[in-house]
Amino acid sequence: MDALSIEQLTKRYANGVEALKGIDLKVRPGDFFALLGPNGAGKTTTIGIVTSLVRKTGGRVSVFGHDIDTELELAKSCIGVVPQEINFNQFETAETILTNQAGFYGIPRRVARERTETYLKQLSLWDKRHAIARSLSGGMKRRLMIARALVHEPRLLILDEPTAGVDIEIRRTMWEFLRETNERGVTIILTTHYLEEAETLCRQVAIIDKGRIIENDLMSNVLMKLQAKTFVINVRSPLAQAPVLAGYACRLTDPHTMEIDVTKDRGLNDIFVRLAAQGIETVSMRNKVNRLEELFMRLVSHSPAQGASK
Repeated sequence: MDALSIEQLTKRYANGVEALKGIDLKVRPGDFFALLGPNGAGKTTTIGIVTSLVRKTGGRVSVFGHDIDTELELAKSCIGVVPQEINFNQFETAETILTNQAGFYGIPRRVARERTETYLKQLSLWDKRHAIARSLSGGMKRRLMIARALVHEPRLLILDEPTAGVDIEIRRTMWEFLRETNERGVTIILTTHYLEEAETLCRQVAIIDKGRIIENDLMSNVLMKLQAKTFVINVRSPLAQAPVLAGYACRLTDPHTMEIDVTKDRGLNDIFVRLAAQGIETVSMRNKVNRLEELFMRLVSHSPAQGASK
């Protein structure tokens, strides 16, 4: 039995926008699964349908064997959700938010209090249990959202951009907590704009673009597609044309800026040596785009859906 099974899922809004175009997706129990895609690709719509916040147009969705059309309450009881937006009562305390959430699932008060203490401690929020939620920092609010999603101990945890706006130190602390949660048997689905986050945590990845799944494979296999990176190099003296560097694709974007594609088997030092040999002094260098953007562009440019739309 799959933790999540999606078959030919479609969503067409009243204005005619087709957000999902018949996607198929399966997530195995105990998996740590990344659902990636550019803005507007259909990630949040998919999550909204799975969690019953968005009404689907067609297709079938089941959570641990419970069809959302016929067994919605059972399906929802299996799910914990951390949405993008902070949506708890800002005027309640952290402790109250968790105990009330547990009550919504019929958990006895004594058990709810025990779980509240457990999750607030695990997420380093116990000393803030009596603090009004609006007084918490952004990182604390994000951690409180995760604690709230887990207090009824769901079998499937869905995280929609859980570390957005969180600093690096807090993000890595949250990563470790999520790893431990997954190791306890909780299936996790993650959407994120940080490829490093997905690469660090997830074993399986699906990439959605324009309402279609264009990639669904092991994370290691998907990352193999990133065989080259594009670097932007600024030079001190203006150039009339791009230098010729054997084995590299080099383009001049303006007299002081060039772009160079570097494959995994080549190092940057070789580029600097060759430029220096031609009397070209380098001022600075940076990645043109982050790795996730690069992955999207490479996959989308070769996907059947992209080709069919041209």
